[in-house]
Amino acid sequence: MNFCEPFVRRPVMTVLVMAGLLIFGLAAYRLLPVSTLPNVDFPTIQVTGELPGASPETMASAVATVLERQFSTIAGIDEMSSVSGQGVTRVTIQFALDRDIDAAAQDVNSAIASAARQLPATMAAPPSFRKVNPADFPVYYLALTSVTLPLSTVNEYAETYLAQRISTINGVAQVQVFGQQKYAVRVQVDPSALAARGVGINEVEQAVAQANVNLPTGTLYGKDRMFAVQATGQLNDAAAFRPIIVTYRNGSPIRLQELGRVVDDVQNDKVAASFKGKRGIVLAIQRQPGTNTIEVVDSIKQLLPTFRAEVPPSAR
Repeated sequence: MNFCEPFVRRPVMTVLVMAGLLIFGLAAYRLLPVSTLPNVDFPTIQVTGELPGASPETMASAVATVLERQFSTIAGIDEMSSVSGQGVTRVTIQFALDRDIDAAAQDVNSAIASAARQLPATMAAPPSFRKVNPADFPVYYLALTSVTLPLSTVNEYAETYLAQRISTINGVAQVQVFGQQKYAVRVQVDPSALAARGVGINEVEQAVAQANVNLPTGTLYGKDRMFAVQATGQLNDAAAFRPIIVTYRNGSPIRLQELGRVVDDVQNDKVAASFKGKRGIVLAIQRQPGTNTIEVVDSIKQLLPTFRAEVPPSAR
């Protein structure tokens, strides 16, 4: 019997096993998938509620508290915080990593619907939500400038055309508009003119609201035909607002243009954005948590030739 045989075979088997592990390990290493941007984003949803004119305290007690109480019944929430400002409340909900963002969005939508009856009746619209982490930076910027068109027209192209098209891309959470310049007619009432004619500011407000309406006017039914009644009730520029009759004094009409200045302007003239030293509108695009940044950016770049072909050359 050869007692040395086991001591000779064991080192050989060990070498073979280690060599096999090394060879197969090197082969498998080349086939391992590598993620340039690994998914470490927490599923996050931001809910926004607006109540124009309300103080931050009112927004916190009447809107934020109601929403948070309803959201607390949703499963899988890791953290929830809210920030209330003048006329606006934002509630940020962060879910666990294993929570599907789409399923969480459905739960949030249901919670908003359940809380609707407890929210102030004067809210113009119910709270809205977006699948976006407010702490994330935008992944792409688009800037529109023009030397011939007014900024309000450039804003119209950026906000109602480009932003809406980009928002439909898979993986885009929201498109923020920086330097927003929405068109608006600004009525600058002169207090001295009001006092001289005995007109109250509430009368001016009611006259402007009643003169600029867009309501259905009905239908006329005849024996053989039916006619839809159309009436132009909306005023589109400052020139159309100036002749509005605010009230009557001593049988004479007092028009809006007699009480101050009515000018074409923008809703908020205290914000601005620029690109290469030129005033313009900047779109900041944020992705949804859990999506690949490179894929989202590539999808946006594929739309750029379409935008260049459809947007007027004067707004580029």
